[in-house]
Amino acid sequence: MAINDNILIKIRDIKDSLTPVEKLVAEFILENTEEVPHLSIKSLAQMSKTSDASVLRFCKTLGYNGYRSFIVSISASLGSREEELKDPYTDIQPGDDLSIIISNISRNNMKSIEDTLSVINRDEIARAVKVLRESTRIVFFGVGASGLVCMDAEQKFSRINKMCHTYTDSHSQLTAATLLGKGDVAFFVSNSGDTVEILDTLELVKKNGCTTIAITKYNKSELADKTDILLSISTPELTIRSGAMGSRIAMLTVVDMLFAGVASAEYQHVKKYLTKTHNILAGKHRR
Repeated sequence: MAINDNILIKIRDIKDSLTPVEKLVAEFILENTEEVPHLSIKSLAQMSKTSDASVLRFCKTLGYNGYRSFIVSISASLGSREEELKDPYTDIQPGDDLSIIISNISRNNMKSIEDTLSVINRDEIARAVKVLRESTRIVFFGVGASGLVCMDAEQKFSRINKMCHTYTDSHSQLTAATLLGKGDVAFFVSNSGDTVEILDTLELVKKNGCTTIAITKYNKSELADKTDILLSISTPELTIRSGAMGSRIAMLTVVDMLFAGVASAEYQHVKKYLTKTHNILAGKHRR
């Protein structure tokens, strides 16, 4: 299992959204992980062909106040790096034997969940649970595969009598966003964080004073920058759809965390709804 707060996974995921200079630092670190814990900030700057200030900026981009705490995290992550090299994400190739496809898809999905545990902020999960509990209504916004994650979230939160709905096309999203306001939660799901329809809707709900939550890839994106509560996932960059499958599994896992967090905190209040919905569905199946 990947350790929590694995900085090497964070660097891998955020690398392509960094500035050109920060990207030089990231690439050097990923290619020379064993050496980095032994380097001074000046040495790392020289070897990555950047400057001391650029390295410090890179550390701050990753959420560290200084170079020393950053290096401590690098050292702590090296054990997991060895596991990563032994068991990396594996793409599906055309013509692969079915047994290989079964193994690779399963392994990639498990790694997406493990790596997401390394980048997700548990304080942000707690904040999200709090605002979801206090919300008047919850509206989920997602396009394509992200829309399916939203539909799963709606089904779950509906079972505990939360007023919620999912919108998966641009016209209905904008219409719904116009009617949201204070006390409501707008919940966005987007792997890239740059989906145009999602960003247009985000802009509208923020003008209306709505609290926003987003599930998106650990990356520097407009959605990540502008949302109130950010829930990051880690996903592989693969050429066939196994990459998208991994991101969907990670997103569904985060939804499960939030639902379980809300249902657990309010269990005495919501257990009657869980029992009612279970009984009606069970009764339908028995007919």
